[in-house]
Amino acid sequence: SRSFTFDPRDPVPTRGGGNLTIPAGVRDQREIEKRPDVLVFTSAPLHEPIEVTGRVVARLFIESDRPDTDFAVKLCDVYPDGRSLNVCDGILRVRHRKGFDRIDLLTPGEVTPIDVDLGSTSIVFNKGHRLRVHVTSSNYPRADVNPNTGWPAWPFCPVETAHNTVHCSAGRASLIELPVVRR
Repeated sequence: SRSFTFDPRDPVPTRGGGNLTIPAGVRDQREIEKRPDVLVFTSAPLHEPIEVTGRVVARLFIESDRPDTDFAVKLCDVYPDGRSLNVCDGILRVRHRKGFDRIDLLTPGEVTPIDVDLGSTSIVFNKGHRLRVHVTSSNYPRADVNPNTGWPAWPFCPVETAHNTVHCSAGRASLIELPVVRR
């Protein structure tokens, strides 16, 4: 497992992506990847190009010491020169993991499966490139910040620091599901 501490008073800033009112598009993510509250998973260099077309979903086994938190996931294309460019991303407020019509708070310390929808994409990851996945708990201001308390009204309520974990063991293997096109 890999863990990080998420402080709502210092959220991970939005860098590019599908935004309407802030700078959008493809942006280098290397500054974001240096933060201690961003887990970074990187593949080996690709031996051949891979086309990914369709819906991308992160299936995570998570744990938190708080009754509610967010999990934000970003897929990046890492070029041989080191640039890490965002492809698609998504965020899930964990209390809505079973639907937006209900609230299901976490039991602190209990491992819980969640799916984070990163939307759809169509891209070819070229030979020599690497795939990179970020997991964190914020993407602000694209998504509002979770106070980690179960209360929905940030910044008008108290906030708590969350200690969040992504499990990666054989029995609880977190993964990103990529719709790879075979030719």
